[in-house]
Amino acid sequence: MVSRVLWRRSATAIGVYTATVLGFLTTVVATRELGTHDYARFAAVLAATGFFQLLLDLTIEEALVKYGFRYAESKSWGRLRRLFEVALAFKVLGGLLAGLALLALAPVAGEIWSTEDVLVPMVIASTIPLLQAPEGVAAGALILRGRYDIRGAFLAFSMGARLVGLAIGCRFGVTGGVIGMVIAQVAATAAICTVGVAAFRRFPPAAADPLADDGRPLRSFIFRSTLASSLVSGRATLGTALLPLVAPLVQTGYFRNAQAPATGFSALSAPARLVLLTEQTRDFEAGRHDQMYAMLRRYIVSTSLLMLVAVPILWWLMPWLMGIAYGADFRAHASDAARLILIAAALQLVWGWSKSFPVSIGRPGLRVLAHGVEIAVFVPLLLVFAAAWGATGGAVAVLVSTIAFCALWTVLLVRVRTAAPVTA
Repeated sequence: MVSRVLWRRSATAIGVYTATVLGFLTTVVATRELGTHDYARFAAVLAATGFFQLLLDLTIEEALVKYGFRYAESKSWGRLRRLFEVALAFKVLGGLLAGLALLALAPVAGEIWSTEDVLVPMVIASTIPLLQAPEGVAAGALILRGRYDIRGAFLAFSMGARLVGLAIGCRFGVTGGVIGMVIAQVAATAAICTVGVAAFRRFPPAAADPLADDGRPLRSFIFRSTLASSLVSGRATLGTALLPLVAPLVQTGYFRNAQAPATGFSALSAPARLVLLTEQTRDFEAGRHDQMYAMLRRYIVSTSLLMLVAVPILWWLMPWLMGIAYGADFRAHASDAARLILIAAALQLVWGWSKSFPVSIGRPGLRVLAHGVEIAVFVPLLLVFAAAWGATGGAVAVLVSTIAFCALWTVLLVRVRTAAPVTA
């Protein structure tokens, strides 16, 4: 049993890290193929797509995992089936709303960003949220079966498909690159949905039962999770979307690629966070709170030690790495921003448990509070600092808001841990 768990964790790490490398290569390919100015337009389109996708996509995956483990523990298979039906309906609705928002933005995006030729790419990109909508539900089925290793493999497949799509599409400009991403998304969604349906069918068959007294708590959970994810989208994509309002568009490309350390460190912790979400939620629902907190302590200690070693080395190497990956222009103009985001990324990795822990204990409102404070600090600082220092100013805003986020979560964790045992 232990060897099987270790194998699944190792396979998850391999899949996620492969996805990270492939995801990094997509930015390299897009930058090299499109050039600095076209890549800036491409980055703005992707930032808007990601922002609206997270803002309007109803976040059902966390509720799916939380309540799915609850129904599996109690063998309420009829409610589990109904939960999946509700989840799929929510995801499709959210993807549709995000797509409509992008269509509404498309005619004025060029004027907002002070650039041209983004109407067609924006219209094409508006299909991505709906195409991706079923993917989260399929992934939920895999997690409930304990197969986060397969989820990791599909993350790698998805990024591989995106890399191929961009490598071919970017040869034909920004529009071609977006078309390549759309085709890659179709392939990724079809693949994981095929396996996800097979995983779901391994649960005992049962007719869908009403959620009854769980209906209202579930809706509240979904609302709070969606709000938290919308705030996360602000941290992840709002900077790239807002920066063209106060700085030259070329700074958007510098800022986006300067976030490579954040992308890399987020991926570094992704396997652990996926394991934490699965196993801590299962432990919580089974009443094993001591095991849940022991796993959390191990994560914090190990990641802190890792960052103490890695950050000084990467800080020194950063200009060279930026030049190798993106070229001399990015080495000259994005290295300082990347160094600042490196520190923020290290903090985000150590506090990475804050994404899964509130879900495991059934208190997603804590994420809303923490990310709300983070965004409240980030947005005004971004507008002021980016106007003065471009991409580097945006990176300063990222770092300061991350420090505020981590400080608040430290207080929240101490209060939750020292209070009476948490209940869902």
